[in-house]
Amino acid sequence: MIIEQIPIGPMANFGYILACEETRIAALIDPAFEPEKLIARARELDLDIEWILNTHGHFDHINGNEVAVKMTGAKIIAHNGAAFHADQKVGHGDKIRIGNLHIDILFTPGHCPDEICFFVNRQVIFTGDVLFVGECGRTDLPGSNIEDMYISLFQTLASIPDDVDMFPGHDYGSSPMSTMGFERANNYVLKPRSLSEFVAFMEEA
Repeated sequence: MIIEQIPIGPMANFGYILACEETRIAALIDPAFEPEKLIARARELDLDIEWILNTHGHFDHINGNEVAVKMTGAKIIAHNGAAFHADQKVGHGDKIRIGNLHIDILFTPGHCPDEICFFVNRQVIFTGDVLFVGECGRTDLPGSNIEDMYISLFQTLASIPDDVDMFPGHDYGSSPMSTMGFERANNYVLKPRSLSEFVAFMEEA
């Protein structure tokens, strides 16, 4: 597996190149800004970009889709509730492949109603804006929902093993990536709480 994490744009975003080392087939994850930068790096690595994976529909995650498609011919994969163009729409429990990489789709709303995570080969998870290093995504935006965030963090993502590497959508933490186990032990948002306690906590944040 090849993973390139590249800072892009003015909002501390991470764009990603995810590729199968054997087939050289690659995907861009959330190429919101400077898609040319991601594509140039993929070409340096002799990778064939066939897919664009969007974690959710906020502009700072999909803004570069059109340019990336024009430059590569890649097809877009997004949640089946996404309001933006996607060639393939997916839901919770669906599975996709990038070359020989097996990707499980996890539906994780709360920050955005069409948010999904990409769980790759049961080794790596791309969490978009649902979970950051040391934080979680905002729940005070249009379409956000604190109760959905609680389910995403404490039920859906609870199934992900501690040793899985976690790559977030923004560089908001003390390090650019983490593990699920480290976040459970150190991320104050993931402190065990009841739903009512979590709602009160998020409303005060």
